[in-house]
Amino acid sequence: MSTPRFDDLPPALKAVQTRPLFVMRLDVKPIEIVGQTGGALRRVGIVPSGTFAGERLSGLVLDGGSDWQSVRSDGSTTLDVRLLLRTDDGTNLLMSYRGVRHGDPEVLQRLDRGEAVDPASYYFRTNPVFEAPAGKYEWLNRVIAVGTGHRFPAGPVYSVFEVI
Repeated sequence: MSTPRFDDLPPALKAVQTRPLFVMRLDVKPIEIVGQTGGALRRVGIVPSGTFAGERLSGLVLDGGSDWQSVRSDGSTTLDVRLLLRTDDGTNLLMSYRGVRHGDPEVLQRLDRGEAVDPASYYFRTNPVFEAPAGKYEWLNRVIAVGTGHRFPAGPVYSVFEVI
């Protein structure tokens, strides 16, 4: 059997559909530079707080999260983030994600300086994974999610979507 072409597939296999999960804003302390470590500039952003809001869950980002970044030789930045979320009804959730941010060097320099930049002028995507206790939010354990982000001077804002 040969590999089918997209044109030959049924509609359900031709595209990915999503629905909004929440919008999240993170406060990030000034970036701590670790330095060059075997091929990438390593830096860490400490996340002391934030908020998230959506139709099915909303709440606070608790102190203690971090964003471990690698700035690669091609100018792109990879993210490795771990966060503790607390929903409005008091349930603690774990959220981790990897991501990548890249774009024209001039645009990224403007971002680093805290200047206003159009989110469409660079690429900033994540793939969140959740860990939830049994109960109201355990459905998150079975969700594939994607996010798109924008970096503001105080921290990023993400739109997070459930892949359906």
